[in-house]
Amino acid sequence: MGRPENFTLNGKAGANVHAGSGFAEAPARFAHGPSDGAGAITHDPASPSFADGLSRRQVAWARVAACGLALLVMADPAAAGLVLLAVLSVFFLALVLLRLVLMSLPALMREGLVLAPEVWRARVRDWPVYTVMVALHREAEVLPILVDALARLDYPGDRLDVKLILEETDPETLAAALALPLPRHFEIVIVPDGAPRTKPRALNHALPRARGEYVVIYDAEDRPDPDQLKKAVLGFEAAPADTACLQARLAYFNAGENWLTRMFAIEYAVWFEILLPGLAALRLPVPLGGTSIHFRTDVLRSLGAWDAWNVTEDADLGLRLARRGWRCRMLESTTLEEANCRAGNWIRQRSRWLKGYAQTWFAHMRMPGELRRDLGWRGFLGVQVIFAGAVIGALAHPVLWALYLVWAATGTGRFDPLFPAELAAVNTGLLILGSGVVILSGMIAVARRDVGWLVPWCPLLLFYWPLASLAAWKAVWQLVHRPSYWEKTAHGLSRETEAARDGALARLGPSRQVSGVPR
Repeated sequence: MGRPENFTLNGKAGANVHAGSGFAEAPARFAHGPSDGAGAITHDPASPSFADGLSRRQVAWARVAACGLALLVMADPAAAGLVLLAVLSVFFLALVLLRLVLMSLPALMREGLVLAPEVWRARVRDWPVYTVMVALHREAEVLPILVDALARLDYPGDRLDVKLILEETDPETLAAALALPLPRHFEIVIVPDGAPRTKPRALNHALPRARGEYVVIYDAEDRPDPDQLKKAVLGFEAAPADTACLQARLAYFNAGENWLTRMFAIEYAVWFEILLPGLAALRLPVPLGGTSIHFRTDVLRSLGAWDAWNVTEDADLGLRLARRGWRCRMLESTTLEEANCRAGNWIRQRSRWLKGYAQTWFAHMRMPGELRRDLGWRGFLGVQVIFAGAVIGALAHPVLWALYLVWAATGTGRFDPLFPAELAAVNTGLLILGSGVVILSGMIAVARRDVGWLVPWCPLLLFYWPLASLAAWKAVWQLVHRPSYWEKTAHGLSRETEAARDGALARLGPSRQVSGVPR
């Protein structure tokens, strides 16, 4: 049984509230999970998880590789450098070629999309129950904006099941949620404190309470298209039976705020207009985007939901779906988010993403033979490029550019042992080709997204990627020292937040006074 909590609303004492009972004064329901976390979805033990870190075999191979490299450096430093540069070049080339293929086949993009019938044609029908889950931690500032966006979803209220998932250790967000006039189909779910303190653990805790045939995950700052849930229902009905999830597009409402938000907006356009649709069409594992992901609830439960120890649980789940034979497709609908407008916050977020990609790769590569059997050779190689390649490419980018620029600027011969004529030509060509593909893919993506005003900014992506390299090196450090630490991304930093919050509060109506919230 859940623990009773006492609250006071509008100066009146509220009833004791237990797990699953309604809150006497508030339209929203309130649920407190058991203190030991019992009842939460547990990860399927047959599925890879990063709960135990690297396997003994992986640790042994890492030690062998490190010792071998150290011996090679002592015996022949030039040969060691040559081997490292050759490996980096292979991964860099694979990333460039994959992006080049995906951006060169526009017809392929449509194959990865689910085009739902027009919603207006299905206005009168029996819509299924749809669960909306949002994990919140220190989000009191943007909570009114989120609740306003969810309240404006064009979906029958009696068929909606909205879960605001709050941490037991976050009384500020709980007080903010209780003060809002939440609609009756909203429920506040409290996650008991425990390890790890991650978003996927919170989602796993709330999933058993989901009543919907479908479930969608949103983030605290999201503003989905009002008809997105209806489009998803129609999309699932139109999609092949092996479609387990639909990923809506993500875009930024503050793309023009500063240089960083413009670069981030271009990158997201490439991700959701070219890369993810292309991967879906090629039947490769799709590293899901973390939010606005719509699932068949029964499939999600059958997988054991999310890996609580992985800090990019979405990308890992996309790979686990692919291994079980399920497909992920793109949904023709958009959710607006807040682009990071501060470099420090951006690096914290990106380092978590890259650390999670590394966690996913290590978890699934514990048994590489099984991974190849599940995905086939094409999928297996795709995992190496998508997950390992993303991290290695970010780590290698500054190294390759620094060596090349020093060599080009000084004409030094010190790098000659590292750069035989053939390798020097290959690396120079790779840097030029890679830079051109990055810029051109950005231009194509923003043109498809109808934000052509960003096209002149695309060449500046070359100065944006060094930030990703800083984040990658930080991710490597954290992978060793703080592997499952969830580095919080601060929201509400945009200058548009205050006006959006005021507008949301005005539409929602007067707030209630709350006291007695536990701290």
